[in-house]
Amino acid sequence: MKKKIISAFLSVAMVASVLVGCGDKAADGGQTAPAETPAEAPAEDGGEAAAPAAGGAGGKVGVSMPTKDLQRWNQDGANMEKQLQEAGYEVDIQYASNDVPTQVSQIENMINSGAKVLVIAPIEGDSLGTVLEQAKENGVAVIAYDRLIMNSDAVTYYATFDNKMVGTKQGEYIRDKLDLDKAAGPFNLEIFTGDPGDNNAQFFYGGAMEVLKPYIDEGKLVVKSNQVDFDKVATPGWATEAAQARMDAIISANYADGTKLDAVLCSNDSTALGVENSLASNYTGDYPIITGQDCDVANVVNMIKGLQSMSIFKDTRELATQTVKMVDAIMKGSEAPVNNTDDYDNGTGKIPSFLCEPVFADADNYKKLLIESGYYTEDQLK
Repeated sequence: MKKKIISAFLSVAMVASVLVGCGDKAADGGQTAPAETPAEAPAEDGGEAAAPAAGGAGGKVGVSMPTKDLQRWNQDGANMEKQLQEAGYEVDIQYASNDVPTQVSQIENMINSGAKVLVIAPIEGDSLGTVLEQAKENGVAVIAYDRLIMNSDAVTYYATFDNKMVGTKQGEYIRDKLDLDKAAGPFNLEIFTGDPGDNNAQFFYGGAMEVLKPYIDEGKLVVKSNQVDFDKVATPGWATEAAQARMDAIISANYADGTKLDAVLCSNDSTALGVENSLASNYTGDYPIITGQDCDVANVVNMIKGLQSMSIFKDTRELATQTVKMVDAIMKGSEAPVNNTDDYDNGTGKIPSFLCEPVFADADNYKKLLIESGYYTEDQLK
């Protein structure tokens, strides 16, 4: 849990009639397979840096992504690199293999090699304080990307999707599909959110629970595992395998006798895939509603097959476009465009943010959102 205009990259903007992109709306507050295999990017992630781009009359920008193991970070990194290059900047993009010391070392190298702006998607929001002090001392601006960097006053801006809205849309989807305001119930629900060290996971969980908890409190939604609190439903590393193992245990203890499971709130696609793998192996009842996020290829394929109900679509091309606008403003000595200054406090103060609006994809609209927009080809989803 994301959670600023030059002509060189206006051509990458999405057709407005196709989907909702980065708006000016303030906030409302990933059969067993690799979890999220990149669609067109290498899956191997040894912590090695990608080669810095040539040229770059506009100066150097360091881009730090957490891992290549999840499809979305490959897409984010590729979109960012392409658009920054088109805007005239030299790009040093690196992936950290989900290892905090590696990310710290890579960021330190970016600072020492002359980067003027850092765009950082942190592995853990609390783990970059020391190296960001170095950035601050060297006059390097820092944009937290998608995940908010916590407890550092070196963070200049935050660019993300509206992360609370992601959870809200997932909760509303379950509410509406079960018709909770009219149906008698009760309905059985289980909950899977993300890594406890990822600040976004709290926003996803919070947004969804604002919608669903009143129905849990009145007994219309029943969590048979009794696992409701964030620390009970968090998934370390957002790992598919961890979600699958936990779902195996929940089914064994609560649904092995044929008891119906009506819905599973999954905060993203990698956790949803783990749940789906477990259901395929262990569950014999009617198939539940399952939410997700990121529209990863494996999950969209499952959505087409009826094995996942929806996934939140966050068009990383739009987020990259907005981030490049922020970089360009900083490089030119002006303030970056933001649309939220109230909702994202990293422990040192409220961070000026730009929030893009997510939308949900399902079997009814995925072609319009994902194929007609050029995000995927039909062949990728076969």
